Amino acid sequence: MTAEDRAQRTVDADALCAKAYESAGGGDVGCALIAVGGYGRAELAPHSDLDVVLVHDEDVDPGEVASQVWYPLWDSGQTIDHSVRRLDEMVAAADADLKVALGLVDIRHLAGDPNLTLRLRTTMLAHWRQQARERLPALQKLVRARHELMGELAHRSVPDLKESEGGLRDATVLKALTATWLVDVPHIELEQSRQALLDVRDLVQGAAGRSTDRINPEMWSELATGLGLPDARSAQVHVRTLGRRITHLSRLTWRRVDDYLKRPVSARTARRPQLTPVAPGVALSRNEIVLDAKARPSEDPVLLLRAAAAASELDVVLAPPTAARLARDTPPMPEPWPAEARQQLVRMLAGKGLLHVWETLEETGAVNRLLPEWERIRLLPHASAIHRFTVDRHVVETCLEAASLIRHVSRPDVLMVAALLHDIGKGSLTEHSVAGQPLAREIAARMGFEPSAVELIARLVRWHLLLSETATTRDPDDPATVDRVASRIGTTEALSLLTTLTEADAKAASAQAWSAWRSGLVRDLARRVRAALDSGTSLPPVLMEEVEIPREVRNGEISVHVQHTEDGSRVTVIAPDRVGLLADFAGMFALQRIAVRAARIWAQDSYGVSIWEVADPQLDAGFVKDKYDAIVEGRVDPAQRLRPADATELAPIVEVRADASDQATVLEVRAADRPGVVYLVCAALAHLDVAVRSAHVDTLGPQAVDVFYLQEAGAGVLSETRAADAAHAVRAALSGQGVDQGRAPGR
Repeated sequence: MTAEDRAQRTVDADALCAKAYESAGGGDVGCALIAVGGYGRAELAPHSDLDVVLVHDEDVDPGEVASQVWYPLWDSGQTIDHSVRRLDEMVAAADADLKVALGLVDIRHLAGDPNLTLRLRTTMLAHWRQQARERLPALQKLVRARHELMGELAHRSVPDLKESEGGLRDATVLKALTATWLVDVPHIELEQSRQALLDVRDLVQGAAGRSTDRINPEMWSELATGLGLPDARSAQVHVRTLGRRITHLSRLTWRRVDDYLKRPVSARTARRPQLTPVAPGVALSRNEIVLDAKARPSEDPVLLLRAAAAASELDVVLAPPTAARLARDTPPMPEPWPAEARQQLVRMLAGKGLLHVWETLEETGAVNRLLPEWERIRLLPHASAIHRFTVDRHVVETCLEAASLIRHVSRPDVLMVAALLHDIGKGSLTEHSVAGQPLAREIAARMGFEPSAVELIARLVRWHLLLSETATTRDPDDPATVDRVASRIGTTEALSLLTTLTEADAKAASAQAWSAWRSGLVRDLARRVRAALDSGTSLPPVLMEEVEIPREVRNGEISVHVQHTEDGSRVTVIAPDRVGLLADFAGMFALQRIAVRAARIWAQDSYGVSIWEVADPQLDAGFVKDKYDAIVEGRVDPAQRLRPADATELAPIVEVRADASDQATVLEVRAADRPGVVYLVCAALAHLDVAVRSAHVDTLGPQAVDVFYLQEAGAGVLSETRAADAAHAVRAALSGQGVDQGRAPGR
């Protein structure tokens, strides 16, 4: 579907409207039928509404035409959005409602008095231009609110071609900004991207058979066929590239609007641009980085990075013509890079304006000059639902987060380049941190880092997931956990860098990835590893200390204490010890739909002590105890209500990690994230008389990744046979194949 198809749909709709107007007895003077919005722009999709207005002069009564003109349109099966307005009412509506004003920028005559349509169009454009300075801040607020709600077309997993940032709505706003005559928008580039996006929208509506602007995941293959592309991945790159280009143009234009609104109103001072030198060959003009008269791009390979670093540090626009010229005319960077080039790169990466500068470098082809390996992750979707952005945008966001943390490390240059390269290995079948290590080593050497820094960057890329994965899936009180991390990191300097990179990476992914709970686990593990690296020995356990046993517990009851944290609750339970205690509490939380993040349990004399980290910040101790009592007394059976019911789920993976601990048998479970996983595991183990020493619960998108440290009821690791039996029982319970277990037994 192309512009020709849209033009034909418009011709057909115009003929239908003209005939309806004539059939209704519409006159040629003082009354007209006009098209507005998308129909006014002649951009009808296969299932678009017809936005039409019957407008008339104040002294003209449209009579029966006002009601009769719509019937032929309805009878044709078209969906119409229609209204009847006097000319002065149209002007008043535009003055009162910014969205109406935008729609009336695009007015097209359909039938009736063409002079009336011309007067209306002229009046609307004049009002828009006269009021632009006052109305642009409100328009910008509307645009930002929509962006916040809808996300970016280039990165959203289910993008909306119209409403997402970088979509057709933004392209329409840019056309309206052009109509103000206040700012320039690259018209040819915008129009090419807009028309290509309209082609995609037509294909989406054709595939869906209805009016929609959203691209569901299953549509990409069909879109690829319609666009003449080889596969779904190519279709994604094509559409997301269009969205990114319009986003770049939109952000660039709005920054120019901001600059315009800050200028003096005086035309004489507003038209007097000044060049302020900011670096050799680089100057600032009206909040844009440009080249000065002394610049010699063909003789200065570092000039591109120098200009980009200045724009990023000052948080101003890197003028696209300047970036394009530098990408075209500067000679290749010598290898290894000169020290100034490396310094300018780090300055750019650490600048608060990095995102806008990087977008300009991307759109002008400059990124590939600096980092050819970038192409492998460009617009690459993330496999994990926890990520907000595509891989390349996530990397830029990680650099932004890392820049705010550079005071925590002694080598900020190493941190920033490691942040830039941490996901460079994605896009292949090899695990990305493994694939990224040799790439990072090669790139860092090319950039001119000393050999020790090259190896440090490569190590950070290789192990950038180590702290977060270990902290959320392993027992920090087990010396083997700390030893495993320390042996891979090697030095306290590397640990500081890795801890900071872990925080930046998680914050860039999503708020969920760096919650108070997750950050606490990572920092606690880093503290333990630092102590081990400093002294050669692990820190002693901090959780399995002696606690005071309350009187009611000594009398056979239980004690529940709830401490509210920043984003959840910490529940401490002390009760007479028995196998199945963990299962009963896990069942209680699951039945109440309270997400369990982590749990630890240990024995103190004849009592069991457990600490639960849960997601409910309003939990009440009395409520917890009442629901637990209902399970213990048999009034509620978790086994029946939490039994797996969906046979279409992927089969769970249950594995024994034989080398993960010397003190316990480690069982790792990967299953669909749903209520009851922890309960089903603990109940299955309780029926084998296997004690759960601790549980570490994590959720990555739709998948739960839970790790359980197991011991025999009398303490000690499980034999190979017992470990295999435990894994089999857990697998069966999670698959719904186990026998009806009922409530977990006592010891």
